[in-house]
Amino acid sequence: MNILQAKTQTIYCKPSQPKAIKQAKFIAQFAHSTAAIESAQKLRAQTFSQAYGVHFDHAQGLDVDFYDAHCLHLNVYDTTRGCVVATTRLLTAEKARLTQGFYSEQEFDLSPLLPHLTGRVLEIGRTCVHPDYRSGAAITVLWTALAEYLLTENFNYLIGCASIALDEAVSFKSIMQRFEENDFIDKSLRVVPKKAVPVNLFDNITNDEKVQLPPLLKAYLRMNAKLGGEAYFDELFSCADIFVVLDVATLAGRYVQRFLKTA
Repeated sequence: MNILQAKTQTIYCKPSQPKAIKQAKFIAQFAHSTAAIESAQKLRAQTFSQAYGVHFDHAQGLDVDFYDAHCLHLNVYDTTRGCVVATTRLLTAEKARLTQGFYSEQEFDLSPLLPHLTGRVLEIGRTCVHPDYRSGAAITVLWTALAEYLLTENFNYLIGCASIALDEAVSFKSIMQRFEENDFIDKSLRVVPKKAVPVNLFDNITNDEKVQLPPLLKAYLRMNAKLGGEAYFDELFSCADIFVVLDVATLAGRYVQRFLKTA
């Protein structure tokens, strides 16, 4: 069985009757066709437009960029409706040589960090979940598939970005003030944003402890990822991007089993 294919559930009937098989509601699969990739790109466009108010100038209403052709696209499907409800894309260091670097290098100077990431590096990006599927199950399937892929393909590090909408500056300030020093990588390794979040956004703003972490950022932290430094100011999306890095070794052993069961 494909490691990214959710296991089916067997429902046992009376001994005199045949066993009935019920398919899991959510499955994760890599996109191997143009249609599957375009489904991911359409979900991205719809989700990001709703969340950040950005417009994608594409005839079919897709979110498409130069990096897509070099990435693996991991989709989560609702099998009861036959549609993509969550997606992310993965760019290996080997493929990044063809794109003149990782996508996150457009926003950050990674030179303090990258030379220290020995072994295989995988970048994750453009992650989104349909608003109707953010209760947990679809996200669990997505991150379980990602964790299994990282381990079975022997990656050493996962890097990427998590976004915080800046339509309410109080959210960003409250979230950043929540982090402690041990939530970050070592100071000597921290990446540098090419455009920092303007400090004047926080004038006369007080901390709000009720603000929730964005689901993507929360998922990274649950996987034991560390924050890479200061956030980048994405003016187009009106959001702050926080660079994260995960040492895949922290997913080994008992931690993986706990994550796969409770993510």
